[in-house]
Amino acid sequence: LFPCVFQVILIFCWVYVRKYQSRRESEVVSTITAIFALAVALITSALLPVDIFLVSYMKNQNGTFKVWADANVSRQIEDTVLYGYYTLYSIILFCVFLWIPFVYFYYEEKEEDDGNTCSQVKTALKYTLGFIMICAVLLLIGAFVPLDIPNKKNSTEWEKVKLLFEEFGSSHGLTALSFSISSLTVIGMLAAITYTAYGMSALPLNLIKGTTSASYERLENTEDIEEVEQHLLRIKSKCRDGRPLSSRDRRALQQLEERLRTLRRRERHLESIEKSWWTKFCEAIRPLKV
Repeated sequence: LFPCVFQVILIFCWVYVRKYQSRRESEVVSTITAIFALAVALITSALLPVDIFLVSYMKNQNGTFKVWADANVSRQIEDTVLYGYYTLYSIILFCVFLWIPFVYFYYEEKEEDDGNTCSQVKTALKYTLGFIMICAVLLLIGAFVPLDIPNKKNSTEWEKVKLLFEEFGSSHGLTALSFSISSLTVIGMLAAITYTAYGMSALPLNLIKGTTSASYERLENTEDIEEVEQHLLRIKSKCRDGRPLSSRDRRALQQLEERLRTLRRRERHLESIEKSWWTKFCEAIRPLKV
């Protein structure tokens, strides 16, 4: 069952990313990064109900453990789930503070400067280093600050520091990892609160306001096509007497031809939308939206 759930999550992430990414500006590495990071986040969220299911599966309705779920078996299951939490949370930190920033800054640098790959990697690593420092600070704060150190009058400063490292070793870095993940969770919670509040207020207004009809968009798209075709004719008229076009005109000609192909694809897409049953259905329920 659980491998099937993970496969469904991966398929969903692939479809979701491929649907909303730009076809013209997409990169293989950035696509893989987005799919992998989203899948890890969803799998981590799915691990909580799996943990609850395993605990409830080992117990009877009266709360006692089943016969087969002895101390060793339950301990093995708990350790497996705990290691799953450790692994997934560590991968999340790796993605948030290293992989995703590096890929982002690498392709940002690639767009701004068409230099060699080595300089792009160096620049991306330089900016990513700041995220690594933030991660290190969070891990150190989570590892040492929240601990309740016994206040002994005769203890020296070295004994207090030694106790910190002993506590850190006994917890296997759980507090550091938990604090880092909790910090990310707080940021995500604030973002969710903000966007949820905006969405709940904007949804009824958007339903009342409605959207631009496909026929109106087709009319605007047709006007853009005519304008681009006129620009193309003006540029091509310069070489009717056999004179070659300048490099600037050739670049403009290529850009206009690419824009014309894009507009024609959009025209076909709008035409299919205008004739679809979903558009007719939305027009029929327009009074209900208002």
